[in-house]
Amino acid sequence: MTGPSTTSAFARRHLRFGWWALAAFATLGLLLEAFHGFKARMYLDVSNDTRRLTWTLAHAHGTLLAVVNIVFGLVLNAWPDFSVRRLRLISGSLLGASLLLPGGFFLGGVSFYSGDPGLGVLLVPAGAVLFIGSIVMIAQELGALGKGREKSPGQGRNR
Repeated sequence: MTGPSTTSAFARRHLRFGWWALAAFATLGLLLEAFHGFKARMYLDVSNDTRRLTWTLAHAHGTLLAVVNIVFGLVLNAWPDFSVRRLRLISGSLLGASLLLPGGFFLGGVSFYSGDPGLGVLLVPAGAVLFIGSIVMIAQELGALGKGREKSPGQGRNR
């Protein structure tokens, strides 16, 4: 099990990362809207459908993962008794997914070939596996906490 200080460090990391990622991907969304508003051909032309789709997917997945990081940081504050080994693995997987999944979509739209995304899209499956793995590990860890490692959120902590 971790101590409150170890868990707090991971919680702060995910809260900080999540809010900055949310700012970055909201900005990307604003940029994509500007491309629409200014009728940017490099984004709106029919020949650039692949770019428009992959960049929209990068924005959507990045925003979702930013929020998931924020929620995970809040969960760690509420239930500080995650095991150290699992917490390191979950944290690394979630952060990796948060970079690989939207990054792969974005890079796939930077250069593309005859309607197929560029090689950057090969990062997407790795990010998806990390994301699903982190979700499963979080669910397992919360299940273990509910079965005896801790009775309720925040119990045993000084507030």
